[in-house]
Amino acid sequence: MSGVRKRGEAIREYIVQNMTAHRTDITSVTAKKFGITRQAVNHHIRRLVGQNSISVSGPRSRPIYKLRPESKYDYNFVLDGTLEEDKLWRDVALQHLRSLPSEAIGIWEYGFTEMVNNAIDHSDGTQIEIYIERFRPHLDIYISDDGIGIFKKIKAAMNLDDERHSVLELAKGKFTTDPDNHTGEGIFFSSRIFDEFAVLSGDVYYAHDYNDPTEWIAQSLKPGKGTVVFMRLKNNCKRTVTSVFDEYASPEDYAFSKTVVPVNLAQYGDDTLVSRSQAKRLLTRIDRFSKVIFDFKKVESIGHSFADEVFRVFANHHPEIEISVINDKPNVRKMISRARSQR
Repeated sequence: MSGVRKRGEAIREYIVQNMTAHRTDITSVTAKKFGITRQAVNHHIRRLVGQNSISVSGPRSRPIYKLRPESKYDYNFVLDGTLEEDKLWRDVALQHLRSLPSEAIGIWEYGFTEMVNNAIDHSDGTQIEIYIERFRPHLDIYISDDGIGIFKKIKAAMNLDDERHSVLELAKGKFTTDPDNHTGEGIFFSSRIFDEFAVLSGDVYYAHDYNDPTEWIAQSLKPGKGTVVFMRLKNNCKRTVTSVFDEYASPEDYAFSKTVVPVNLAQYGDDTLVSRSQAKRLLTRIDRFSKVIFDFKKVESIGHSFADEVFRVFANHHPEIEISVINDKPNVRKMISRARSQR
């Protein structure tokens, strides 16, 4: 019987761990994984529903399943100049994380303190809210403020035409509106270290998925004041802060020397990347890195002037920077090759 019990526990654990990614087809996915019938899977799902681990909605013919949080915590603080991010970490967040592996706690400490510090130092707001939801497979933390809004502040600081341009600058890394006191690394590394990371401010939404590392922008249906940061991490996470830093650091001095630039953020809607001005926007602050990887995922084509500005003009002016590309489709590759051949 112990073997049957362990198999049942394994099936239910699989359902819980994969519920978020398969809210509408978890039954068929689980049946295929374990070689059992859909009826058998539904038996385990009903048991999880009875345990309040998951909820079910929608019609019986096409149910939608969703994880239920095991616990929720909501904290509000006044931004009166006395808040300290390390104290909030110890007094607020850490008490809910002590049972997690040390790797997960290390990631949470980095992301939590960086995002709280941003709200304290940069938001120009009057209050901050910290909302924590603990689920069986993962933990979610929301940090929100009622300030000016991160994308609006970057837009003003860099004299940008559109708040969406701010997302591209965050994605590159090394951006801060207060260079004397901050390195501009917090959001860059936080966005790459969590399983899911998102920032909502105004009507602009920036998100990064660890397993599908492509940044993207979407318009919010209900734009609000201030900034909301969302972070999600699996409770059994085994990667470390150091391992993620190593991906972007030079081996000589461990400096933040490498960046991956999502080129698609330079275009909006049906725009095509054809002009030198678009290329120059993409290249802003790129000279701060010694290795730059342009990611052309979601980019179908580029124009000659755009390619020439990046891969001939800029490359000639900065021979010390190692430039490479990934996810380039045939039409993009042709334009890049043409520009490089004229160097």
